[in-house]
Amino acid sequence: MRRLLLVAALLASPALAQRLRPADVDALPSSKPALVEAYGPAPAQVGELRLPDSKAFGPGPYPVVIVIHGGCWWKGFATRQNTAALASRLTEKGFATWNIDYRQTGENGGGDPGAGWPGTFRDWAAATDHLRDLAKRQPLDLARVAVTGHSAGAHAALWVASRHKLPAGSEIASPDPLKIGAVVAIDGPGDPAAEISLFEQACGVPAGRALFGGTPAEQPGRWAEGSPQNRLPLGVKSGLVSGSLFLSPAAAARWVAEARKGKDVASALILGGTGHFELIAPGSPVWPQVEAFLVEQLRVEK
Repeated sequence: MRRLLLVAALLASPALAQRLRPADVDALPSSKPALVEAYGPAPAQVGELRLPDSKAFGPGPYPVVIVIHGGCWWKGFATRQNTAALASRLTEKGFATWNIDYRQTGENGGGDPGAGWPGTFRDWAAATDHLRDLAKRQPLDLARVAVTGHSAGAHAALWVASRHKLPAGSEIASPDPLKIGAVVAIDGPGDPAAEISLFEQACGVPAGRALFGGTPAEQPGRWAEGSPQNRLPLGVKSGLVSGSLFLSPAAAARWVAEARKGKDVASALILGGTGHFELIAPGSPVWPQVEAFLVEQLRVEK
């Protein structure tokens, strides 16, 4: 009851009526993780594992969804708290969720010195592959692993699903990446270079230049390797949710067309006119559509 009252109060607030802010989503109720564990030595290299209710879904092993928050790849905008409510709702649907933090960039000492290229990408990879270690101690089904992310985390999710196709000599390649069966990107770019002007304008910081160490013209190789769209087809089921801020309907359609051309299963949910953060806020007007899409698209068949 407390959860329902808090959600109702947030939905009735003037801030939500105008558009949700990151702090509004951070304040949404979330379940307590089964564990909080480091996947690396840096303070930001931490994730939260939530497990489904065994009374409702049995003892497992459970399908797993990696959840990646946004925040312009820039420290100070978002942490894993921003996707805690999303992870909690997915856990209520029978998925184990691994909600991760990672090193982010930022000016004047605001970012981790290991953030950017290649550190941030390596964090996404290390957090994903850490599931192998967790599965030795927790009831996780590594044959059914999916990933989702919001905003800049949507790009991260698509990149995690695409990294098995990176060239072997890449600084951000992994020798044995964990297999991903499905990915859902929530209002974030599949091809950062194509969307970077809009992205940086909305963020108000040089987000892409900080992540890649330069502009697309200055670092073309890095931007190419950091673009999931360049790796299509992925051999991974993909879904994209467009709220029109960081993923336009046209960009979502372009991803789906290119993925299907390569025989990938791909689909998009277009929700124009909604707020960016409503898409990850259980209780928002668009949440039922987003949740249904997530549950369907993140399901991995053995």
